Amino acid sequence: MNRILIKNAKIVNEGSIFDGDVLIENDLIVEVADSISLKTSDCIVIDAEGNYLMPGAIDDQVHFREPGLTHKGDIESESRAAIAGGITSFIEQPNTVPNAVTQEILEDKYQIAAEKSFANYSFMMGATNDNLEEVLKTNPKNVAGIKIFLGSSTGNMLVDKEETLEKIFSSTPMLIAVHCEDETTIQNNLAEFKEKYGEDIPVTAHHLIRSAEACYLSSSKAVALAKKTGARLHIFHLSTAKEMELFTNKIPLEDKKITAEVCVHHLWFTDEDYKTKGNFIKWNPAVKTEHDRAELWKALNDGRIDVIATDHAPHTKEEKQQSYLKAPSGGPLVQHAVVAMFEAHHQGKISVEKIVEKMCHNPAKIFKIEKRGFIKEGYFADLVIVNPSLPWSVKPENILAKCGWSPFENYTFKSRITHTFVNGELVYNNFKVKDIRAGKRLLFDR
Repeated sequence: MNRILIKNAKIVNEGSIFDGDVLIENDLIVEVADSISLKTSDCIVIDAEGNYLMPGAIDDQVHFREPGLTHKGDIESESRAAIAGGITSFIEQPNTVPNAVTQEILEDKYQIAAEKSFANYSFMMGATNDNLEEVLKTNPKNVAGIKIFLGSSTGNMLVDKEETLEKIFSSTPMLIAVHCEDETTIQNNLAEFKEKYGEDIPVTAHHLIRSAEACYLSSSKAVALAKKTGARLHIFHLSTAKEMELFTNKIPLEDKKITAEVCVHHLWFTDEDYKTKGNFIKWNPAVKTEHDRAELWKALNDGRIDVIATDHAPHTKEEKQQSYLKAPSGGPLVQHAVVAMFEAHHQGKISVEKIVEKMCHNPAKIFKIEKRGFIKEGYFADLVIVNPSLPWSVKPENILAKCGWSPFENYTFKSRITHTFVNGELVYNNFKVKDIRAGKRLLFDR
């Protein structure tokens, strides 16, 4: 029997922090108590004195690039980076090559992950203008949800037929996750900037091309359609102040039919950072203004935004170093997301309890993930120990994403993830990932 006892931790769970011990047997948490006494010969003991013990983070939006784009990243490399960052479960998006728009292609991705993933995994089924029949075959018990791109991005899976959208929204009982940017607005803005700059548009224009208006137009339409059809809607990577009026904190999360996500980069960077970071902070949707960022933080803390995710989407450094129009959007984030939020905690922007709520509990609730996202007896032992005062700097030599760069490069974080457990296995310890692929397929209580 694999038995691990974590002692003297500051356990963060369900809105409180308390000192205690956690006992793991095989892949499950079997006891959570103020104090647990066992002979040291019966188990491995880890003293977490002064450190936080939190559930493993669940990242509901990543792009791990396999199959078809593995020069940028793959399930093995990016899941290694994820567990080093305290993310023990991920939900990957369908815009790989080929796009995951048939049940057969979707299942192929699960087979790859079963062999290669260090973290727990699920994959979204992709919707297109003409695959409704395939979408409706999706099994709600073992697939996270349906993904729809309402704005073009990497992989160009744009769904722009109103009739198709309404059919999908009214036909599937599953959670529908959407990327919301209005394509017509973006193309009109792009044409204006091309007229002014030709092919040499500066990256500082990115948030003006993929504008706040483009985001609001699209997300407000999606919300209206969800209300009309009764669909279960989850809006990914919100980036603007105006969109915050579309969401509520007046009802419990369990009763919400429309939920909202924000990504780490929209909470961290602003349009001012384009001057120094350039294409390395070029994302879709774009990083917006300081006012937008401040309103995202406000909505996150007051409950209008439900989840913090990464939209981890690596590209090579060479791809990112091209001109603005040629450089793809996206960047690596899974390794640094949790510590970035702890940095925000040190800055007084968010409590540790709220970090755990938004990165662990709420994704589990929204997607109805079985037995994960909480520190509870009988739940899978996906756990992370965080030392809040052990500084370290992000350097190329400690970046684990295959692309080898990070928008946080040279930043010194105050907090460090010291241990990560996936299904009861200690898979990461102080900058070292063990060669244990402990990840399992996520299952859903639906």
